[in-house]
Amino acid sequence: MVDSGRTRRWPAYAVAALFLGYAAGKAVFAAQARLGFPGGPPVSAAEAEAYFLDPATAQWFATASGVAGACIALATVTPWGRRVPRTLMLLALAGMAFAVVGGAGIMALDGFIGLGVGWRWYHGVLGLVVGALFLEMVRSYIVVTRRVTT
Repeated sequence: MVDSGRTRRWPAYAVAALFLGYAAGKAVFAAQARLGFPGGPPVSAAEAEAYFLDPATAQWFATASGVAGACIALATVTPWGRRVPRTLMLLALAGMAFAVVGGAGIMALDGFIGLGVGWRWYHGVLGLVVGALFLEMVRSYIVVTRRVTT
């Protein structure tokens, strides 16, 4: 029988690694002053013109958000992260859930159904995996930090 109350650290480590990979890809594109993500659909010139920031600045902000996401993911399973008030961490995780699950959902829908973004089926599979990993990381954090009343 599997203990559903047991914490799992590996989803948080996997999410942190994915966020660092995201940050590295964005840093490469920032250095090239390009929009998009390596391995993803190309960004048209018209879309690039619609941005109010130049591509390099936008990509550097995305790089920073990837590093911040990795830090928050690691904070869910490390002793220094457990010192963060639970309410504050849950607010941070809720904000991340909006971005991660939303982005993963778009990848999955476009990869399998076709929304017109340009993601392929394997991006859809990756979106499902990332969304599931993130939700498992949040579930594990909630289980470990819940207050038991007797």
